[in-house]
Amino acid sequence: MTSKPRLPRAPREGSAPLMWQRLFQHHSDGVGTLQTRIRDMLVHAIHEGLMPPGSRVVSSRVLAAELKVSRATVTLALEHLCDTGVLLARERSGLYVNPALQTTRLAQTEASKTPARKPVAWAPRLRVRPSQQRNIAKPSDWQSLPYPFIYGQFDATLFPTADWRECALETLHVGAIRSWAPDHIDRDQEPLITQVQQRLLPARGIWAQRDEILITAGAQQATFLLAHLLVGPRTVVGVEDPGYPDARNNFLLRTASVRPLPVDSHGLVVNGAMAGCRYVYVTPSHQCPTTVTMPLERRQKLLEQAESHDVVLIEDDHESELNFFNKPTAALRSLDNSGRVIYVGSLSKTLAHGLRIGYVVAPPELIVELRALRRLVLRHPPANNEHTAALFIAHGFHELFMRRLNLAYRERSQLLREALNRYIPDCKVAQAEGGSALWLEMPRGVDTRALAAKALAHGVVIEPGGVFFATSRPARHFMRMGYSSIPLDRIDEGVRQLAGCLANR
Repeated sequence: MTSKPRLPRAPREGSAPLMWQRLFQHHSDGVGTLQTRIRDMLVHAIHEGLMPPGSRVVSSRVLAAELKVSRATVTLALEHLCDTGVLLARERSGLYVNPALQTTRLAQTEASKTPARKPVAWAPRLRVRPSQQRNIAKPSDWQSLPYPFIYGQFDATLFPTADWRECALETLHVGAIRSWAPDHIDRDQEPLITQVQQRLLPARGIWAQRDEILITAGAQQATFLLAHLLVGPRTVVGVEDPGYPDARNNFLLRTASVRPLPVDSHGLVVNGAMAGCRYVYVTPSHQCPTTVTMPLERRQKLLEQAESHDVVLIEDDHESELNFFNKPTAALRSLDNSGRVIYVGSLSKTLAHGLRIGYVVAPPELIVELRALRRLVLRHPPANNEHTAALFIAHGFHELFMRRLNLAYRERSQLLREALNRYIPDCKVAQAEGGSALWLEMPRGVDTRALAAKALAHGVVIEPGGVFFATSRPARHFMRMGYSSIPLDRIDEGVRQLAGCLANR
């Protein structure tokens, strides 16, 4: 085995310290080791033309001094770029950017420099305008703010990093790669189907055959596929009000007949408003956004009404695993004897939102069409993620993580309730059996949109409740406060800061 040739020593040269410091600062927020970030910084500088092909590279000594890092780290980064052909070493001269890189980017042609004589008018061509829908909005920098009472976002301190890494490494074995790397076209990873069928669904009282399960890119894609497949321009779809805006917006893209259905302290109200609906979207485990759980008696009544009016129910089993006060109530699907409940589940909401793994349970003839439609959208979700998730469940890590998450959320929920009772005693908090957020009704004179803007200036992030209502002019005194992303020791002070904003509004 031959050792790597030592990099030639470059003579002294001047450089631009400020440029390198700023570039390095830009890449310091990324993932990876210090050496990786230095490599990324240099590659970025080459592609941006700051280090043109054929130009000489600053020496490891100078670069290490300017970045205030070890020279050995810089040397290793430069050696890697030499190994990959990005840089070339010239004996007794130094390192240079490979001149061949200049052929990888096409020069701007004269035609591309000439402005179009008549630009395309896109507005008349657009059949729908999703960007104009009302959606949940969150500050892009919420992770840098001290008091993020924001719903359902990733908390790195709770994530089972070691367990997930172990499963991810298993997917890199040769046999595993051969399983997930090929194009599956319209198939799912069989190991994940097995875990959903044998572990996740039975925990909700659901027993399904393999041909009744489809993996999706989160519950959101599941709702999109169902809306596209089942809803036409005249189809009447019932949606909880207040309810999940993304689901409502999905249906609104297909039909103008989206009917708001009232919600009370036990979830969706079962009454005559369902009559005439073809489908009803419901979140019985933890109603979005009020977080209340629909009791068993009402679930049975809902199924009776659905059968009476020939309604198909789309059950989004929202945060069903997050139940830390009572035993979870049986899923609607598990109580259904007439095959009129389409079940939507997700790993993303509890494990990591960026994972984007959900699943649909429905009759085989519907799954066949959903699978064919999914193929036209993205063929199938990333199979490596599916394989890793399957191992994570099979090894018992998911069940262990849910127990830890419930303990953490129960503690945060209790502390948040106590702080609200102490600092904002005149707000009403919806009773919930779990979940990751609280739904608040403030005094009538409070505009939570204005309160959110004022609180944000103090580093406090809350979610005004208006977006959850179907009307364009909703009540302004409702809001949601999540506790999945805020550290336990910041909850009390965050609520105190919010109370100060409320008092000085």
